[in-house]
Amino acid sequence: MSRIGKKPVEIPNGVSVAQRQDVVTVKGPKGELNYTLPEGINISIADGKILVERTSDSKLNRSLHGLARSLISNTVAGVSVGYERVLEISGVGYRAQAKGSKLLFTLGYSHPVEFELPSGVSAKVDDKQTTITLSSIDRQLLGQVAANIKELRMPDAYKGKGVRYAGQRLKLKAGKTGKK
Repeated sequence: MSRIGKKPVEIPNGVSVAQRQDVVTVKGPKGELNYTLPEGINISIADGKILVERTSDSKLNRSLHGLARSLISNTVAGVSVGYERVLEISGVGYRAQAKGSKLLFTLGYSHPVEFELPSGVSAKVDDKQTTITLSSIDRQLLGQVAANIKELRMPDAYKGKGVRYAGQRLKLKAGKTGKK
């Protein structure tokens, strides 16, 4: 039995969960998210908790049990609290600007890089233009957008210049040494 799959998902106040066939709809103060249950996985809603159950002990159902529970838990947390991801830009002249649903980056290329944010993701850039805070109710979408932004200029192995997650530590290479 999956240890994660057995744990019930608590439903906070102000959040409603409804199931129609294999689609779970979660509504909360931040918005609404849908999750489609995989075959062989069922849920039951009772006493302010969601229990995720599997129909058989096949290898596929065992592997999807904990995953389905985690994704449902993420949707409940997303519509009640939301998620944030912070990115840092390091490098001389590297910066970002927010213009509506677009982010404009100056990342050392010969041209500015324009990044279109998908609907459901919002971005704030600090005053120094080196820290970007992304926020969304969908954790998967937020993580993918953050990874796509980081991919615009990956951190350099020698100087560490580029876009990275806040608090990410880089192991820098030593570089060349001169003749003695």
